[in-house]
Amino acid sequence: MKKSYLLLLAGLASLNGFSQTTPATPANDYSVSVYGFVRTDYIFDSRKSAMAREDQLNLYPLDVAKDANGKDLNAVSQSNFLAVTSRLGVKVKGPDVWGAKMSGTLEGDFYGNIEGSSIGMLRLRHAYVNMDWSKTSLTLGQTWYPTFIPECFPGVANFNTGILFNPFGWATQAKLKQSFTKELSVTATLYKEREFASAAVTGTVANAATINSALPTINAQLQYKGKNLFLGAGFEYKSLQPLTDNVAIAGSPKLVSSEKLNSSSVFAYGKYANDDIIIKAYGISGGNLNNLVMLGGFTGNTVAGIQSYDPTKTTAMWLDIASNGKTIAPGIFFGTTKNNGAGTAAGTLAQVYGRGLSATRVVDNVWRTSARIDFKKNKFRVSPELEYTATTWGDGDLFGKATTNKKDVSNFRTMVSCVYTF
Repeated sequence: MKKSYLLLLAGLASLNGFSQTTPATPANDYSVSVYGFVRTDYIFDSRKSAMAREDQLNLYPLDVAKDANGKDLNAVSQSNFLAVTSRLGVKVKGPDVWGAKMSGTLEGDFYGNIEGSSIGMLRLRHAYVNMDWSKTSLTLGQTWYPTFIPECFPGVANFNTGILFNPFGWATQAKLKQSFTKELSVTATLYKEREFASAAVTGTVANAATINSALPTINAQLQYKGKNLFLGAGFEYKSLQPLTDNVAIAGSPKLVSSEKLNSSSVFAYGKYANDDIIIKAYGISGGNLNNLVMLGGFTGNTVAGIQSYDPTKTTAMWLDIASNGKTIAPGIFFGTTKNNGAGTAAGTLAQVYGRGLSATRVVDNVWRTSARIDFKKNKFRVSPELEYTATTWGDGDLFGKATTNKKDVSNFRTMVSCVYTF
């Protein structure tokens, strides 16, 4: 019995010794955080507008359209309650790779991808990884178009975030950023259109023009970030190929097409902020800005069975001034955009492609002003806003410009946005 007891003690001692020499479980090198918000908007419009998602996002009021009795079919008011802009995201950090700090973001909302049955379904917004070597960083995946500046966009309550005057949308991209000093940096981005794309030639599908092109869109910009001042300017060059053959052009024998739609744009922006006020401004001018959810597009002209293209030019600018108050923060916004048409005429009106077109009518210009007040408490915000948008429509010519028979229409939007952030 005594011998058995000694053997048992020896066995326990050996087990204890083994446990002391077993390597400790390594610390978890990954961290995951969840973020987002729950948002509900009440919207009232005095006139029908070009819109998306059941009038959640309004672009510009629709042209006069008379019925058999001469009454304007679009001069009717509308309203809606919507919560589809509620958002959910995940941020991940992990072990270093090749000396770079690694992070990733995956984010979606419930806006859907198209009007109709997809509303309320999950939509991908951001899906990218970032590699940071202190002064150099590389971003790979889907995130904001480089012309959309997260540090400098309108603070309006409307979900449109200044759309039509400020570039908007996401693209799959590779972005390289180099910091020269703490304040000064330069970025170079190559991207392909994705969530929002250039207008499609009749008979083709969305995104065909960017997929057909071997050359990605090239964007470069310079930024300065000081304590209170943020400034930037950039340039973008885009070469698309709407068709690889002329199958979409009726009445022509099938021929290979290598015709490109080449365009460029320049933009600049600035922000000043202190404890009391935030002032932001942005301006952009360029061709074929349709993919940025702005006015613009291109003309097509068919010669010897092959269609060639020329971009329509657009200019846009905006100014946003707001209080930086912690509990109550009023703000005002003003934006304007102009359709300057193309340099080359289309073969027919049907070969004028882009945003701001309706049969033979074309948007000449749009301007908007709005006023809001943000009431904030902890993570909850209520923001009533009054917004007035005016548009001039006219008969379109083959250059995509509004020429004669111009008419002014306007929409007055009243809305209240409620947001709980987590």
